[in-house]
Amino acid sequence: MNGRLLIHCHDRHGIVAAVAGFLAASGANIISSDQHSTDPEGGEFFMRMEFNFESGDLESLGRAFSQEVAERFDMRWRLTDGTAPKRMAVLVSKEDHCLVDLLWRHRRGDLNATIPLVASNHPDWANDVAGFGIAYHHVPFPNEPELIELLRGSCDLVVLARYMRILSGDFLAQVGVPIINIHHSFLPAFAGANPYQRAYERGVKIIGATAHYVTEELDAGPIIEQDVARVTHREPAETMVALGRDIERTVLARAVKAHLDDRVLVYGNRTVVF
Repeated sequence: MNGRLLIHCHDRHGIVAAVAGFLAASGANIISSDQHSTDPEGGEFFMRMEFNFESGDLESLGRAFSQEVAERFDMRWRLTDGTAPKRMAVLVSKEDHCLVDLLWRHRRGDLNATIPLVASNHPDWANDVAGFGIAYHHVPFPNEPELIELLRGSCDLVVLARYMRILSGDFLAQVGVPIINIHHSFLPAFAGANPYQRAYERGVKIIGATAHYVTEELDAGPIIEQDVARVTHREPAETMVALGRDIERTVLARAVKAHLDDRVLVYGNRTVVF
């Protein structure tokens, strides 16, 4: 069994030794370890450890870790089975480049997830999604209760693959799982509609995309991944759109993979991505 342990606490002496010692004493073999401190003297400490564990079950290991280590250091932590794929639902609207890219990467085995469903406020992509053997649901906007019922309890993650509708606070609370969005600009620049046309009119020299967790505040959630491409005065708005779509799909895929691989720790409105 492949276990993943993620930790966040105030930095102090002895954390690494305590965690590593506990895992070793429990019969776990550490495969990889990453850590980050905002300040070694009283800052915030973050750690991700991956280990092989064949001598018991993760639930029992977690209870023991809580009592022997986590309580002593006042840790916020989570322990997951790295071999167990997460259930990932995908929402999409009228543009399919992010959707198809995720489905293709999933079919190739690049994303450790199952995809129980794709839902859209348009019927356009039903045949394409069916070709990947995945259920497609057309839920016209603004039927949020039906969408909530569809997602609640059926997924561990929701990905907005250019789903161009604002989700209410009630939706976020009732679905109750992390939601990742791809924003078609390098936040906070050119938020809203027609960003590439406005970027072209402004004469920008870089365009980009941002993947972030969704919160009630529009396009202001913790950022997971970003990327940019350089452009010049020679590129028309149409070329910027094409370049932007390429950036969007790769940035979203990297963010989704980081989440599925338990590499993201959120604190406040920021993230640590190992």
